[in-house]
Amino acid sequence: MNSFRFSPIESKDELLKVIEHIHFESFKLCKQKLGYTLPVVGNIGVFCHFEDEFEFLIKIREEWTDLSDNWNKKYFRLYKPIVIPTKDGVPETIYTYFYIRKPDAEHDQVGDLDFYLEPSKYKKLKQSLMSGKIIKGVKIFERSDLDLIQVDDLNVDVVAFIGQKTMIENVASS
Repeated sequence: MNSFRFSPIESKDELLKVIEHIHFESFKLCKQKLGYTLPVVGNIGVFCHFEDEFEFLIKIREEWTDLSDNWNKKYFRLYKPIVIPTKDGVPETIYTYFYIRKPDAEHDQVGDLDFYLEPSKYKKLKQSLMSGKIIKGVKIFERSDLDLIQVDDLNVDVVAFIGQKTMIENVASS
């Protein structure tokens, strides 16, 4: 059995600590790889590693979110947004959508979030990557159904993505 940093998550308090960890580690990762931070799209995800953990977190998600208001049947709108205050140069951030990834014991990442990059700057970054520019830990996400840039590091237990739409725009376009 693999050893995971937080899994299994067994309480709401533990879940909130995990969300905070994903938040701060993602901002640190973004700054480390790009040299600057970006605003968030508005969603944050927690990755499960065990079936019972997934079932427990789905029950919390059912309490915290409007199940009828979801994007891609994955991102559920929080009744009460998660607000993480400013700390260590990371600005106050508000998450309005939340998701739980199904168990995956093969990947030890804790979770992810999406950053927003204004469309013209996003296209410029994506084009530079497509043209062969190498930014260690930054690559075009390899899913044709999603237009995202992935930011990761083998020594960091979160993954971040960069997109050119806010969560409001994503929801409106579905």
